Amino acid sequence: MIASTLPRRAGIGFKPEHFVDILAAPQPIGFFEVHAENYMGAGGPPHAQLGRLREDYALSIHGVGLSIGSMQPLDRDHLSRLKTLCDRYQPESFSEHLAWSTHDSVFLNDLLPLPYTEATLAQVVDHVEQVQATLGRQMLLENPATYLLFQESTIEETDFLAEVARRTGCGLLLDVNNVFVAATNHNLDPYDYIARFPLEAVREIHLSGHSETVDDLGAPLLIDSHDTPVKDPVWALYETVIGRIGPIASLVEWDNDVPAWPVLRAEAGAAQDILDAATRQRAA
Repeated sequence: MIASTLPRRAGIGFKPEHFVDILAAPQPIGFFEVHAENYMGAGGPPHAQLGRLREDYALSIHGVGLSIGSMQPLDRDHLSRLKTLCDRYQPESFSEHLAWSTHDSVFLNDLLPLPYTEATLAQVVDHVEQVQATLGRQMLLENPATYLLFQESTIEETDFLAEVARRTGCGLLLDVNNVFVAATNHNLDPYDYIARFPLEAVREIHLSGHSETVDDLGAPLLIDSHDTPVKDPVWALYETVIGRIGPIASLVEWDNDVPAWPVLRAEAGAAQDILDAATRQRAA
């Protein structure tokens, strides 16, 4: 099984509108990440751009449609298309979400949470093992941003993720913004969540912005919107994580209201500064 081997540097989610700027000069970027479902066609401009990008940069493929947390079987056709994509580009990493998005023949355009029970644990483990066996490579599983909790949950989210990693050998993708969003929404301490997270299994980190509003009772409600710069509390939480595990591949996501290339590159630069500081500290 091919392991995840992303460089321990800052990366950026690739957007086609930045293609010309990226090619204009070598970029101080460790890797680019793309959503798998945007490249499941046979050819055309998306593949032409991604193929050119792949010549110079490491690549992470991030899935949003496998529905790993569904109680239904995985879509074999979707999994086959994913294998074709990974075989074509040989990415340094593949990742997916701990979420579900399908019911019967309906695809729901969202990443929905699941209760953490022994039954869902067994199903997620089975799905992760099926994906890894099909792709012939390790996958990374991402912690979700959540807006509700299930009364029937009997396992802590951090323990659930740790057990999936232990049983399957998969890695974990720690989305620091998701941690902050979920902790705020559920009135929990994000630093306590990080203290309980199985950091030894983390192979990649995600950073992104979120929007802030209030719920019907006037309590803070954060939305994982990916449409703003990374917020200061998320940077602080990220520094804590890097201080514990050292430099690791760290992606800046910005999927909505996408800014000009220099703005996004500066966000990655801020992440790289934190990674470089950790490197210097460990060397000292």
